Amino acid sequence: MRRGVSGGERKRISIGYELITNPALMLLDEPTSGLDSSTALRIVKLLKKLSTRGMGVLATIHQPSSELFMLFDRVILLSEGFTIYSGPPDKVAAFFSNWGFNMPKFSNPADKLSSIASMPKS
Repeated sequence: MRRGVSGGERKRISIGYELITNPALMLLDEPTSGLDSSTALRIVKLLKKLSTRGMGVLATIHQPSSELFMLFDRVILLSEGFTIYSGPPDKVAAFFSNWGFNMPKFSNPADKLSSIASMPKS
């Protein structure tokens, strides 16, 4: 038996392959899914560095860790196809507290946002 390339290795190779062309914009669908937390953090930090150098980076990320969440420049939260938040991650708690949703201290804001976005509409 021969060992193949793991899912995480395949994901990193695919991102690297795209970076070879030095694109002006990178669109990434779940670039951290299937990766361990330290590898996911390294990927997001790399993407953040590229964005500070002028490359546009747009990524969908499902349930990021709180550390990853705070690295984002902008968070766009959708619910049933509508934008319910668009702004910096450090303003999420204040925005939703104005609507009666309090973010528990020492918790991952992304977890609370997921529950807000999936709330049934009356």
